[in-house]
Amino acid sequence: MAAPALQRSVVEQVVRQVVLARFSRAGTAAQASAGPNPLVVNVSARHCHVTQEVLDALFGAGHPLKVHKSLYQDGSFASEEMVTLIGPRSRVIPNLRILGPCRTLNQVELAYTDAITLGFEVPLRLSGDIKGTPGCMLMGPKGFYELKEGVIRAARHVHLRPDDAAFYGVKNGDRMKLRVRGECGGTLENLLVRVDKAFKLEVHIDTDEGNGLCIQPDSKVELLK
Repeated sequence: MAAPALQRSVVEQVVRQVVLARFSRAGTAAQASAGPNPLVVNVSARHCHVTQEVLDALFGAGHPLKVHKSLYQDGSFASEEMVTLIGPRSRVIPNLRILGPCRTLNQVELAYTDAITLGFEVPLRLSGDIKGTPGCMLMGPKGFYELKEGVIRAARHVHLRPDDAAFYGVKNGDRMKLRVRGECGGTLENLLVRVDKAFKLEVHIDTDEGNGLCIQPDSKVELLK
């Protein structure tokens, strides 16, 4: 018996996922040292944060997050655990990595092109501001969990220590600009300033923004007020 033919829509979706995975550069960092501490620009690939309750539902009761790679901010890490995100009309994004440690709320952070792939609108929000945002279904090896809300496109932001904030003349809640040099360079505006003594100086942008500016480890970057 001949194998059934794949529907065109299924083939197109698989191709989109492969292309997105190929050209999304998770963790690409550019560095500069104009101030008291080195500036690092990290391109954050799509990911999610979950509570222990959700982790238990997806991976089994008491399952701990295992460290895959430490992130630039102390205590944060990319875990070995990944889930499948199921969006509207059963469109999926596989291999969505969970970042640790577990949090007190559930949040999925996607880029604009991810939202297009899923076929629904994802609002631009500050991390933690999830009221009224779309939900989704998460699937793990041990089960499913339906998020009623929490899917966002994270607003670009910069982490600063108090001495960094003093150097740049900004305070918590202000906005800054990131200038990227190079053939595809440009300036990103409206970086939210987040100040805490525990932070390292770091800009977070998503893969759409990083790809659009061709951010590379040797890119010349500058933080502006």
